[in-house]
Amino acid sequence: MTPDPAMLHAVAEATWPPAATQTLGPVTLRDGKGGGKRVSAATATPPVTAKEIARAEDAMRARGQAPLFQVREGEEDLDRLLAGRGYGIVDPVNVLVAPVAALVGERPPRLTIFTIWEPIEIMREIWAEGGIGPARVAVMERAAGPKTGLFARHADKPAAAGFAAISRDVCMVHALEVRAHHRRAGLGRLMMVQAALWAEARGAAHLAVLCTRANAPANGLYAAMGFRVATTYHYRQKE
Repeated sequence: MTPDPAMLHAVAEATWPPAATQTLGPVTLRDGKGGGKRVSAATATPPVTAKEIARAEDAMRARGQAPLFQVREGEEDLDRLLAGRGYGIVDPVNVLVAPVAALVGERPPRLTIFTIWEPIEIMREIWAEGGIGPARVAVMERAAGPKTGLFARHADKPAAAGFAAISRDVCMVHALEVRAHHRRAGLGRLMMVQAALWAEARGAAHLAVLCTRANAPANGLYAAMGFRVATTYHYRQKE
C-alpha cells in the first residue's frame, strides 16, 4: 500500500529532522539551526486562529527567525489565514513515491555509485557547491534511523552526492546534487536506483523524494522512473 500523506510527512521529518521542536497550542515550531526551510518551518494542526498564528510569529521572531509556515494539502483555511496576514507562497513541493520493487531490476555499473556513511570529504565539497553546507550536513547527522550517503563517479571523476534514510518502511532521498559538468549523464537515475537497492536490503518497501515543482528536469526524471506525486505542500513566508 502506498504511504498516505500523513505518513510521508512523518517520514520526511524523521529522515531530515530539525534540531528541536516546540508546541504552542495547535502550532509546532521548529529550530533548524540554519538547515533550511524544511527543518525551520512551523506547521499548524487545524483549526487554528489568527491569535494563535500571532503568538507563533512572536516566538519565531524572538529566536531571530522570520515567520515561516509549511502548508500541506487540505489546509486551505490555514493558507487563507496566512495570505491575509501578508505571507507569500514560496517553493511549492511535490512528494513523490515509487515501490522499491519497481526500481531494483537495474544495477548501476560497477565502481560508479557507492553507499557511504560517514560522508567523505569530496561528498561534502559536492554538496557545498550546490548550496548544501555544514548546517544541512548536520541535519543528516541528526537522522536517527538507518541512513547512508550516496556518492557517484563519472568519467573517473567525483560527480555527485546524496543522502538517504529510512523511517517505517519508506526510504527518503535528500540532498541529491550532481556537479554541473556531469549532468545529463544519467547519474540522478543511477543514484535513485542505488538508493532503492540499499533500501531493499534493509526491508523498505517504498522510495520517496521531495522535489520543488519548479525543478522540471528532476520531476521529469522521477516520472519516467515510475514515481507518482503522493501529496504536495508549499511554504508561506512573511513578506
